[in-house]
Amino acid sequence: MVRSSRIFNDCVIISFLMLITCGMNYGTETDIFCLKSIKNALQDPYNYLASWDFNDKTEGFICKFIGVECWHPDENRVINLILSNMGLKGQFPRAIQNCSSLTGLDLSINKLSRTIPGDISILVPFVTSLDLSSNDFAGEIPQSLANCTYLNILKLDRNQLKGHIPAQLAQLPRLKSFSVANNLLTGRVPNFRPGIVTAKSYANNPGLCGSPLDPCRA
Repeated sequence: MVRSSRIFNDCVIISFLMLITCGMNYGTETDIFCLKSIKNALQDPYNYLASWDFNDKTEGFICKFIGVECWHPDENRVINLILSNMGLKGQFPRAIQNCSSLTGLDLSINKLSRTIPGDISILVPFVTSLDLSSNDFAGEIPQSLANCTYLNILKLDRNQLKGHIPAQLAQLPRLKSFSVANNLLTGRVPNFRPGIVTAKSYANNPGLCGSPLDPCRA
């Protein structure tokens, strides 16, 4: 009976380890696919992403890529993607959803255009810092950003965004910094908690009103 019990316990442990290994392999493979797809989707006139060589199959090889930070240097699981000031062109890369452990995304100071995806909360559900500033994004700010409940920092300044700022953004529980300066936004600003925004957060959007800006007209 003792031997049977030990065999059973060993089988349980082995099965558990196999499940973990399969999960890790799946996670790392999807992260590799994520970066491949992003590289293929974006125009890279200055060849910053040319160093993303996917022929290397060693564990953690993507962690050496420019702009890529991993949870652990020996594990192909992306935690932060910092592609700022690279002159990248194209749309917001939807393949980012395959980097399923991503917590930080910085695409600032590029030439990305079109709209911010309306389902962005599905694409980057765990992001704590999202910087899309200094691009050419147009259209409205997606209301679904309010579902990115881990957000601490949200920077959308210096784009071509128009319409209202979704009032639901004020309900983000962890938000500490928010900026939409230098856009084409209009209407009443959300009622954020004290300390999150200042007048500079909304600068150069003459159609905005409400505290800390001028009062809205009745």
